[in-house]
Amino acid sequence: MRNDRMNTIYAPAFAAFGGSAFGAISTIVTGWVTRRRRVRERHHAHTVSKREKLYRSFIEEASRLYADALTSDKSEIPALVNLYALVGRMRILSDDEVVHAAERAGRLIIEIYLAPNKSFVDLPGCMEEMDPLREFGEACRREMHAVPAR
Repeated sequence: MRNDRMNTIYAPAFAAFGGSAFGAISTIVTGWVTRRRRVRERHHAHTVSKREKLYRSFIEEASRLYADALTSDKSEIPALVNLYALVGRMRILSDDEVVHAAERAGRLIIEIYLAPNKSFVDLPGCMEEMDPLREFGEACRREMHAVPAR
């Protein structure tokens, strides 16, 4: 009789202890999962921001060089090196499609430097047929839309 009474006394105590332990563990696990998710989201936002800045720098430099190449025979070797340094950074952060599009834009700019200069009257026709950054911009847009929001 005494054993039965002991079992009935311990059952509620064990149930209360189990509930408290489960509550504490679930709070700890929930906090850990939430913190981990926030860190991942912050890292993802930082990565996207870094790519956007890199692409903006490349577009600005390539546009300036393209305009210079259309009207000048004198190439800006240091500026071309800066452009290819940006492409090198893209190799680390970007998809292959974006890197190849950036390389093609760089080659097109070099070809424009080697071609005869254009006059102001010739520029509208040249811009339509030889937009060096269209393919690059489209590749960047596809890459940014393909990156899953975590």
